[in-house]
Formats: sequence, structure tokens, C-alpha cells
Amino acid sequence: MAGRVKPIPVPVILAAVNGDEDALAAVVAHYQKYIRALATRPLKDEYGNTYLYVDEDMRLRLETKLITKLLTFRVN
Repeated sequence: MAGRVKPIPVPVILAAVNGDEDALAAVVAHYQKYIRALATRPLKDEYGNTYLYVDEDMRLRLETKLITKLLTFRVN
């Protein structure tokens, strides 16, 4: 199916929760397109044309929030 994204394997998620840097990077890379879409904002120029741009501050804040939640998540 088109547009179907493979899920992150459970061992990678568990490794990320335990602080493995490579696993954290894999999880952030998996959500990179979604994070960029959430951080996309419209911008108007002096002629009234509207452009879309990625707000880098917002993108970094979303990535940081994802990493923070992964590191504080506890599995029973």
C-alpha cells in the first residue's frame, strides 16, 4: 500500500527507553517527517504571497519533547 510506514520494532523502542543513543536516533528519524509537518508554518512576503517554511525552533522543541518522553517512559 502506498503511504504505509513500517512500525518501529519493539526492541528498538525498548532500547531507546533505556537510553541507547542509536535507538533514540532511529526513533527520531522515524518521526522526522511528522515533526517537520507539525513545525511547518505559513509566511507572507511583502507582495502578499504565502510560502510554507519549517520553523526550526518548533522542530527542535518537538524533537526534544519526543526524546524527553522516551527517556522518562517506564515499562512494567
